[in-house]
Amino acid sequence: MANINLSGYNLAELKGLQFDIEKEIKNRQQQDVKKAREQILEIAQNMGISVEELLAKGGTKAKKTGGAKVNPQYHNPADNTQTWTGRGRQPKWVVDALGKGKSLDDLRI
Repeated sequence: MANINLSGYNLAELKGLQFDIEKEIKNRQQQDVKKAREQILEIAQNMGISVEELLAKGGTKAKKTGGAKVNPQYHNPADNTQTWTGRGRQPKWVVDALGKGKSLDDLRI
């Protein structure tokens, strides 16, 4: 890289150069990102991989979102507004009921 003698520039000119340089750096970074994105998408397309698969963690298929809602299977006998589908972690009221000797069948809707 050639050395540039900046000693002949006044402060305003140097700040103008600095602004122009920062603007050019930002433009080149954006161009590099755009080029890299295009190259990655082209490689994926050539291999038959969708964008969703490409962006999924671990290279697996992307998880579907907005799946079908599951109806509740259990309710709290003390408060019918508290329900549970039977999936995932048991709510406190289920744990408490089981601890008091009830079974899941006792809580079934």
